[in-house]
Amino acid sequence: MPQGNDIRKIVLIGTGMVGMSFAYCLLNQNICNELVLIDIDKKRSEGEAMDLNHGLAFASGNMKIYAGSYEDCRDADIVTICAGVAQKSGETRLDLLKRNTAVFKSIIDPIVASGFSGVFLIATNPVDIMARITQKLSGFPKERVIGSGTALDSARLRYLIGEYLEVDPRNVHAYVMGEHGDSEFVPWSQAFIATKSILEICAESNGQINKDMLERISEDVKHAAYAIIDAKKATYYGIGMALTRICKSILGNENSILTISAYLDGDYGQHEVYAGVPCILNRSGVRRIIPLSLTDEEQIKLSRSCETLKQSFKHLEL
Repeated sequence: MPQGNDIRKIVLIGTGMVGMSFAYCLLNQNICNELVLIDIDKKRSEGEAMDLNHGLAFASGNMKIYAGSYEDCRDADIVTICAGVAQKSGETRLDLLKRNTAVFKSIIDPIVASGFSGVFLIATNPVDIMARITQKLSGFPKERVIGSGTALDSARLRYLIGEYLEVDPRNVHAYVMGEHGDSEFVPWSQAFIATKSILEICAESNGQINKDMLERISEDVKHAAYAIIDAKKATYYGIGMALTRICKSILGNENSILTISAYLDGDYGQHEVYAGVPCILNRSGVRRIIPLSLTDEEQIKLSRSCETLKQSFKHLEL
C-alpha cells in the first residue's frame, strides 16, 4: 500500500448519486482523512466538494475534501470508480458494456500512469465484468482489484431474513453469491442465525417457517433494485454504505469477511472470472477467498452464474 503514515486517502471517480452517497457516508463515518473527487465535469466535482466541506463542522472527525485530478491517485490507498454511462433506450447489454469499457480505459490509463499502487474498488455496473475489465486494463494483481459484488445483495438478504424471523440482521449470517444481477443465488445451506442453520430452523418450525418463504426472500433480494428504481428512479444509499463498509475493512486492515466481486482462479472450480464470493479483506485487498461448502445444486448455480459473466466478457475487445 502506498501510505507509510497514518493518512487514509480515497479517490472517488464519478460524482453522480452513487458516488456522492458513498462520499457522504465516508464523511459521516469518518472513514478516511483525505477524499478526492474526480469527475469529467470538473465544476460539478468542485461543487460537491464545497457542499461536503460545509458539513465538516458537524462531522465526528476532520477530513480534507477537494476536487482533484488523476495525479492525486499517486499516493491514494483506494481508488473507487463509480463513473459510467447510462443504458440508452433499446441499447443491448453488450453495447452498454462496450461504451463503459471505453470510459474505463480513459480513466484507468491515467490512474496507473500516476503511480497508484493501492486497491481499485469498482461500483459501476455490470460490476463483476467492470472489475475484470479494470484488472485487465490496469495489469494490477487480482487481489488489488475488487468490485462491490454482492455485498449490498447480502445486506438486503440479511435485512429480509431478520424481518421475517424477527432477528437483528447483524445476527444473520447469510450470503448472496455469483453475479450481481439476475443469475445471483442464495446458498441456503450456508445461512445461519447465530450458529443455528436456517434450514434446521425451518425443519423444526412445523411449517411456520418454510423453504417457499426463503425462496421468496431470495427473489425479493434479486429484484430489490428493480423495485427501488421503479419507485424512485435509482438506487444509491445502500450501495454507498456497502462501499463505505468495504473501504473501512481495507483501511482498518480488519480481515473482515464481505461478499465482494473477486477474481476466481480455481476457487469453487471457476477460472478467469470475477464473481461475488465471501472474501477476507484487509490493506492488501483480498487476503483470501473463503471456500464455503456448497451443495451440488448450489455449485451448479454458481457455475451457471459464472458462465453468464464469462460469455458477456468474451465479446469485448480489450
